[in-house]
Amino acid sequence: MTVGKKVIRIAGALCAAAFGLAVPAQGQGPALAMLDKLDTGRWEMRLREPGNPAERLCVANGRRFIQLRHPQSNCERFVVQDGPNEVTVHYTCRGKGYGRTHIRRETSRLVQIETQGIADGLPFEFSAEARRVGECAA
Repeated sequence: MTVGKKVIRIAGALCAAAFGLAVPAQGQGPALAMLDKLDTGRWEMRLREPGNPAERLCVANGRRFIQLRHPQSNCERFVVQDGPNEVTVHYTCRGKGYGRTHIRRETSRLVQIETQGIADGLPFEFSAEARRVGECAA
């Protein structure tokens, strides 16, 4: 076998291996499935810093917690970690900033959130606990 044919075989094997790694494993659930299992409704988010009032959010989907400082923005997301009880997502909102959010689920009604990034040209960073407190007002 010539050197050229060996190189082509090795390159083909590497491409096949890389393609095999890119295909999701059978039985793997949808990305960020943990967030889809959180209860919908009214949530209260308390920042860990003293003196900050609780924020109330109407949450139709747990994915709402990813972009707390860019709530209306259509952003590109990159999933860094996607586990059964924890997710980490980096997102970029063209012209509006970016962020990186880590969410840990304690129950379907209680999560811990750490997020940081840039919004409106200014840095943000905070840790918070969010707890479901009821139904959203109609």
